[in-house]
This record gives sequence, structure tokens and C-alpha cells, in this order.
Amino acid sequence: MNDLDRRLIQVVPSPRQLALQQLEFYAFIHFGMNTFTDREWGDGTENPSIFNPAKLDARQWVDAIRQAGMKGLILTCKHHDGFCLWPSQHTRHSIASSPYRDGQGDIVAEVAQACREGGIRFGIYLSPWDRNQPLYGTGKPYDDYFIAQLTELLTGYGNIFSVWFDGACGEGPNGKKQCYDWERYYHTIRTLQPEACIHVCGPDVRWCGNEAGETRESEWSVVPRRTADTEKIASLSQQADDASFRQRAISAQDRDLGSRRLLANEPDLIWYPAEVNTSIRPGWFWHSSENDQVKPLEKLIDIYEKSVGGNATFLLNLPPATDGLLHTNDVKRLKEFGEYLESSYGCNLIDCASLQASAAIEGHDIEAVRTDDESCYIPLVQNAQITLTWNQPQTIRRLVLKEQLRFSQRVERFAVDAWQNGQWQQVYENTVIGHKRIAVLPRLTTTALRIRITDSRCAPAIRFIGVYADK
Repeated sequence: MNDLDRRLIQVVPSPRQLALQQLEFYAFIHFGMNTFTDREWGDGTENPSIFNPAKLDARQWVDAIRQAGMKGLILTCKHHDGFCLWPSQHTRHSIASSPYRDGQGDIVAEVAQACREGGIRFGIYLSPWDRNQPLYGTGKPYDDYFIAQLTELLTGYGNIFSVWFDGACGEGPNGKKQCYDWERYYHTIRTLQPEACIHVCGPDVRWCGNEAGETRESEWSVVPRRTADTEKIASLSQQADDASFRQRAISAQDRDLGSRRLLANEPDLIWYPAEVNTSIRPGWFWHSSENDQVKPLEKLIDIYEKSVGGNATFLLNLPPATDGLLHTNDVKRLKEFGEYLESSYGCNLIDCASLQASAAIEGHDIEAVRTDDESCYIPLVQNAQITLTWNQPQTIRRLVLKEQLRFSQRVERFAVDAWQNGQWQQVYENTVIGHKRIAVLPRLTTTALRIRITDSRCAPAIRFIGVYADK
């Protein structure tokens, strides 16, 4: 092993990052004052009297999320307009000033409880840009205010799996901008919710680079530390009307964040996995004009298989309507998607296959890859092959591979062969495996598949193999 590869495999995920990647697919709920003003970004002058979601039922949200196969929910507790979905003790611009539940409501509490009852994780979004707060732009006094609200959310609603910051930074009501004390925010989160990942403008999870659901072909988790600093600075530099930044496609120059070539001269490396975020509709908040513009099932499948199936997590936004419920069109699509996942990935053909590894590390059994268990894996020598054989021909469309990330991300390139017409024929090739790679194969019928690890940073550690029929 050369010095570079030795250095690369020393970078591993923290327990909180590992747990987040295992969630894979979770929901964003954008709900607040913008829902009632038919806007995407508010200015902080909205009257709380207009906020009254009469039929709000957080259990409906959770039920729809679970049906889709999601495992978590992140709620926009406060967007840029500064309106709080909980009765914050530090501002009057909150749900306590609204007619919702006669001023006694707490939507954060309702959603947190529904998540606990539904068995999914609960996370929070808190915008650091508050266009209603007079202290914004004053430095430490505003940071004190922000920390006080962050503390309310981190101490009053149970375990938090995610704190999501987008870093938006425009002018407040006094015409000034705030220079955020990020390290102080991070310290507060680490102290009060040490298991929570800090997303996007944070050290744990990075933004994929767009809001369209697009992904890189190779989404590495080991990247230069400057990647985190660059994303934070880029976010802070944006103005409120700069929609092009938030909607832009991935640019050519940032297609590669973690190849050996790029990392060779990087002195400081970190584990910084990607999150792909997009909305089920064109907007992030609900608009009645978009009720017939819910993303097609085929589009959601494509995003899922390229994000979750490309070593990233998938954050799908679902905007409740003014009545406080997810629209029937959104719920229907989520149900269809969950049914697709179950039908496509519910039956693993490896269960009836025989397995053989050309060169496993002594003392380990190839049978470990049958179980999708984080503790199981098979360590292989470099350039190893795994062969799956069936007694009867199988019609196959998808192959799922997972690495044991506790030993870092090791596979650089792999190929898949199928036994066709009395010989091996290559049917797929790619780079990253990481937490999960979904290889969408050409529809084929075969009695054998062969997985070849053609390049790796060190002995590969494969923890799961899944083979699935064409549905």
C-alpha cells in the first residue's frame, strides 16, 4: 500500500455520520408563514394572525413518510421570515401570537411526538437569517438570541438526529447583515445533542451542489477539508434574490471531489458525505398552483437510485397545505414510491444463490454478505472477485453493494459480469461503492454474476450484496 492510500483509509466516519448514512432516505417539511402568503421567502413583516392550519395532523405527515420508506423528518422550525413554529420565549413573532389552537399550539412538539410514535427520527431546520429580528446584524447580541432559540429546540423536544443550516445571509430589518458565529452554534449542538449531524453549513454532511436532485457519478466521502469551508463561504455570500445559486446544476469543476488524483496533494482530509435534496414539487413551500406538478414516480425513482444508490443520502421535501395536511396528490405519489421500493428491493435473489470469493482474508466467511447488518462484512484481498451462482436462470435488473464504512471508503473501481452464451460478459462498471451502490443493469437472464474489484485503496471490506429481479 502506498502512502496516499494509507492516509486515505485512515479517514473514517464518526458514529453520528455512520448512523445518518444508514437512514438513507428522509423527509424535509417546509411549513410556515410562506404557506399562507403563497411565497417562497418571507420578509418578516407577515402578521401571525394569518397562520391557522385548522386540520393540521402531524401523524398524517409521518404516516405518508413511512409509507414512502423514509426514516426521518426534518421540520422548518423557523424560516428566513423569523416566524417560529414553537412558542419561543425570545420573540413574539411565533405561533403563540397566531390563532392556531387559540395561541396555545406548538407544532414542533406535535411533529416530534408524531415521529416518536411512528418510529422515525426527528430533526430541525433553524434559519440563521431572521428578517423579523431587530438584533440581526448586531453581532454577538444576535448570536445570543439565535443560540437561545437553538437551545430551546435542542432541549425541549427529545432526541434530534439532524440540525440543518442553509447559511442564508441577507439583510435584516435594520439593513445590516450578520456574521454568523458558526463555531459557537456547532459547540451548542455538540453539547446539547451530541448525536445530531449538522448538515450543509456544518461539519457532518455536505450539500450535493444543487436542488434539482442531480448527483455526481462518483460521490466520494473522503474529501479535502477545504470543501467544507468553501461551501460555508459560498452560502454566506448569497443574496436573497440569487435563486441561480440555489437552483444551479453541478458545475464541471466540482464533479470530482475525492479521487486519488485530486487528493494526492491535499494536506487535510475529512469524512464529509453528500446529501441530495430536492422537493416533490417545483417549490419548497406549498402553492395551490403546483398541485398538479408533483414529480412523476419515474423521476423520484431515478433520483433515489442515483443518490441513495450512489453513496449519498436523499432528503425529499414535502410541503403541507394551508389546512396543515399533505395534499392527496403528494400522499398518493409517496405511497406509489414506497410500493416501488418494496416490490423492487423486497426479495433478494442472493438467498437462493451459492457464493464464492476468489480471495477472502483468512478467517472470514463470504456468507456474511447475505445479511444487511452493519456488523457483518467480508474482507477481501485487492483485485478480488465474488461469484454468485444459481441452479436456475434468474432475471436480474439491479445489484446492490455496500462497503463496511468503519474501515473507510476503499473501492476505487469495480465491474460486474454476467454469464451469457457460455462466457462472461461485462454488463456494468463504476467507481464508488461506499455506503451503497445501486447498479442498474441491462435487463438480463443468467445463472451467474461475477463482481470484480478492479481497483481499491486497500483490501476491500464488502458488507452486503443484494440482487433483485426486474419489476
